[in-house]
Amino acid sequence: MGNWVVTHWFSVLFLAAWLGLNIFLFVHAFLFFEKADKYYYTRQILGSALAWARASARCLNFNSMLILLPVCRNLLSFLRGSCSFCRRTLRKQLDHNLTFHKLVAYMICLHTAIHIIAHLFNFERYSRSRQATDGCLASILSNLSHQEKEGDSWLNPIQSPNMTVEYVTFTSIAGLTGVIITIALVLMVTSAMEFIRRSYFEVFWYTHHIFIIYFVGLGIHGIGGMVRGQTEESLDESHPHKCAEFFEKWGDPDSHCKRPQFEGLPAESWKWILTPSILYIFERILRFYRSRQKVVITKVVMYPSKVLELQMNKRGFSMEVGQYIFVNCPLISCLEWHPFTLTSAPEEDFFSIHIRAAGDWTESLIRAFEQQHSPVPRIEVDGPFGTVSEDVFQYEVAMLVGAGIGVTPFASILKSIWYKFRNADHSLKTQKIYFYWICREIGAFAWFNDLLASLEQEMEELGKVGFLNYRLFLTGWDSNVDGLKQKTFFGRPMWDNEFSTIATAHPKSVVGVFLCGPQTLARSLRKCCQRYSSLNPRKVQFYFNKENF
Repeated sequence: MGNWVVTHWFSVLFLAAWLGLNIFLFVHAFLFFEKADKYYYTRQILGSALAWARASARCLNFNSMLILLPVCRNLLSFLRGSCSFCRRTLRKQLDHNLTFHKLVAYMICLHTAIHIIAHLFNFERYSRSRQATDGCLASILSNLSHQEKEGDSWLNPIQSPNMTVEYVTFTSIAGLTGVIITIALVLMVTSAMEFIRRSYFEVFWYTHHIFIIYFVGLGIHGIGGMVRGQTEESLDESHPHKCAEFFEKWGDPDSHCKRPQFEGLPAESWKWILTPSILYIFERILRFYRSRQKVVITKVVMYPSKVLELQMNKRGFSMEVGQYIFVNCPLISCLEWHPFTLTSAPEEDFFSIHIRAAGDWTESLIRAFEQQHSPVPRIEVDGPFGTVSEDVFQYEVAMLVGAGIGVTPFASILKSIWYKFRNADHSLKTQKIYFYWICREIGAFAWFNDLLASLEQEMEELGKVGFLNYRLFLTGWDSNVDGLKQKTFFGRPMWDNEFSTIATAHPKSVVGVFLCGPQTLARSLRKCCQRYSSLNPRKVQFYFNKENF
């Protein structure tokens, strides 16, 4: 537990602050609408459901303000690469951007559910008090006319006993936009489920972009002013503490209490989302501008098992190890952009990606490049964007763990290391790299097998044989691994043994553990990092880092 706190103290502090703000905003709004004199008469009809609805709305606005920030990739890349104050502990938090994006989405869903349930009670009470004939205060308030000569006096949006809740829902701004927002949110959340995102990426991609409808609907949701409170002028003339008990005499000319006047609650959602929306629009404009710059494909290589390598050039393109780009092929779809990790090194005069057939879009792209007699398809590129792998050279010892196609960021890292050695770069802090590659069968990654064999030979020529220690683990039964001197294993790594060995070999080092692979493997590695990190900060420390994009 101590190691976990030491490693994740900033994440814990950040999440505690976020949760604390949610709690504060909810409680503050709840108490205000539950106690404020302005809403005394409104509570006579709605009861505590008013406070539940408004408190959840406040938290909905707050989290809707935050939801776009974690996906402003240019902003995150700038913070990661350009800010001198953004040290390793802070930079690591940027790599949890999608996790925070999901947490905020879950919080939006929670408060949406509370908001909807509260308003269902509100509508039921609006309807019940409008139909009441017992002359109670709620009935009198609900019968205040929508065409009052003295002013805007109505409090109940249901104008007559015959008007149904469904009619009010679909004819009012608040009701109709509320339905649209809810449907948009349900579609976005369900399409973002792991199964759909992995198996039907196109469904996720298109559906997630209805966030535009969500934000537009949210911005105008409160314009109708359906939830109403007493005006300040009316409070001075007819304060509920003095006049509520004399409600039967409000209409009498001789009464000292005038009929209360009401006004709609001002729309406030747009104030919360305006700044992040503008920021996100600038983000999209910048990405659109960069994506329109011409990309020249300099080399196309087809590998076995449907793996395509594209080597490209683009004016002004500058990258770091482990970064990724978004790729679009207008021939296939003008709207779909797919992320791919760069497999080239910053020292090379081109940038490259390796694409494996893993869905309709990738299969269509590979098929388009396989057609020898056709012109080479046009490619658009947006990026590069920063990832956790950029920090690999900040550690004395690095453990690189790739699962399947997850080897791609480490191709960039390993190439860059070779260039640094060849160019006698003495600024390299890293003293040892342990590389683990786990895959079902080697055929689909013959290109990486060739890269390892080449690096192994070149490291030997440079006298750096002990620098790179790699282990290949085959979970299938394909044993056709050619040209590599270090041993290939069958099955999966025994991580406790691996961490124990590294901790013993480097008792005073800071070890960066980098993973590009599934969540199940991430959980195992994270636990090992906590288990084998010493409580003494001067002894071995393991820091876990995972690729997310």
